[in-house]
Amino acid sequence: MIALPGGTFTMGSERFYPEEAPVRRVRVDPFRIDAAPVTNRAFARFVAETGYVTFAEIAPDPADYPDVDPALAQPGSLVFTKSAGPVDLSDPSQWWRFVLGADWRHPTGPDSSLEGLDDHPVVHVVHQDAKAYADWAGKSLPTEAEWEYAARGGLEAREFAWGDELTPDGQWRANTWQGLFPFANQLLDGWERTSPIGAYPPNDFGLYDMIGNVWEWTEDWYADASATAARGKTKTKPSCCVADNPRGAKIFQSWDPANAARKVPRKVIKGGSHLCAPSYCQRYRPAARHPQAIDSSTSHIGFRCVVRAT
Repeated sequence: MIALPGGTFTMGSERFYPEEAPVRRVRVDPFRIDAAPVTNRAFARFVAETGYVTFAEIAPDPADYPDVDPALAQPGSLVFTKSAGPVDLSDPSQWWRFVLGADWRHPTGPDSSLEGLDDHPVVHVVHQDAKAYADWAGKSLPTEAEWEYAARGGLEAREFAWGDELTPDGQWRANTWQGLFPFANQLLDGWERTSPIGAYPPNDFGLYDMIGNVWEWTEDWYADASATAARGKTKTKPSCCVADNPRGAKIFQSWDPANAARKVPRKVIKGGSHLCAPSYCQRYRPAARHPQAIDSSTSHIGFRCVVRAT
């Protein structure tokens, strides 16, 4: 783990997606953070010692999903699958498939394995899986503010984890998608799916893969940043003052308004992934954020842990 001193920084952005605004001043206490996302090797050790079974390895209860096709009420997870050509980018079902038998041990389906992937980030983990690992390790999941502070590496208000250029000196610094999404990845960075830890240089805090590779779970419930900017120990308005160790929304605020019938809470995920592309999702940035239902595992979401100073 890397010890970070904490301090005040500028959180958020007003240059990309509306959910990242407003830009505000935030202070976080000192903490330690994993130098990299939790790997398959580390997660396998956790499972071996505890017998833990992940969400994706358990058949869903039909009572919780009354509209699901009974044939799909089996263990599985969402796996990215390239389309044959251009598709409607407002419809993620064009590239996400629920694959029976896909889980952290079988990242692309039941016939796949972790061979050669020991040092890649673990994927197909929901929030409760990440929290179970963190509890076992004597750690916690980071708040959104802690995560963003760490990702910025001490650089103030920069677009990326290393500065304002995506490819400084023509060098790829993160595992993202190059080309037209979701069918034409040019692989200029060398990786089709996840990449091993250390494939790219760390940021100035010594942290690897803070953007790209896999999205990472945080502990905060999701809502627009404008609704949560004032949450923290400070009682004053965030527009004029510093928010002290801010936290996310209340659980009920995180429900997806587009799916009112199913009140599934959503957590903030950060950092973007190997599927983020300029043509679709420019979220390979410290300020970027996205809501993720706590009962949804995918082939591009992992996590890392923190330990807070006591």
